[in-house]
Amino acid sequence: MDFVKLTHDPIDLTDMVQSVNSPKCGAISTFIGTTRDNFEGKKVVCLEYEAYESMAIEEMKRICVQVRDKWQLGHIAVTHRLGTVPIGEASVIVAISSEHRKASLEAVQATIDALKAVVPIWKKEVYEDGNSQSQSVSPEAEWKANKECFWGKKEQT
Repeated sequence: MDFVKLTHDPIDLTDMVQSVNSPKCGAISTFIGTTRDNFEGKKVVCLEYEAYESMAIEEMKRICVQVRDKWQLGHIAVTHRLGTVPIGEASVIVAISSEHRKASLEAVQATIDALKAVVPIWKKEVYEDGNSQSQSVSPEAEWKANKECFWGKKEQT
């Protein structure tokens, strides 16, 4: 069974693992993408995510079908957070169960790679302004393109 979800709420790893647990499977592999506090020397305040939600869900389901075609798996769960994600919190969690570890480990890698490449979810990094004289933090922001996504690749001339 596959579970795909977009949410504005914090993602619970325990719930994700429980959703893929199966007595037929001896392995559960996970990937957790979290908000870090820096990027290229800039202090990150938070991340903000937007999505074309109906298309994102369909693409996430399609990815599940693709990884099932390649590996024998138990359950797959993919949840991506939308809206503001504070430092240290999960933006995305992938959990996959399988009879043996190799299949679930490889499937998790393929799932997160495909998600970043084709699912219409956009990330904005919000930075501090860097002015140490300022009493208040006046954030600046930058939309980030996934290097893996097909629409973010620039044509080579």
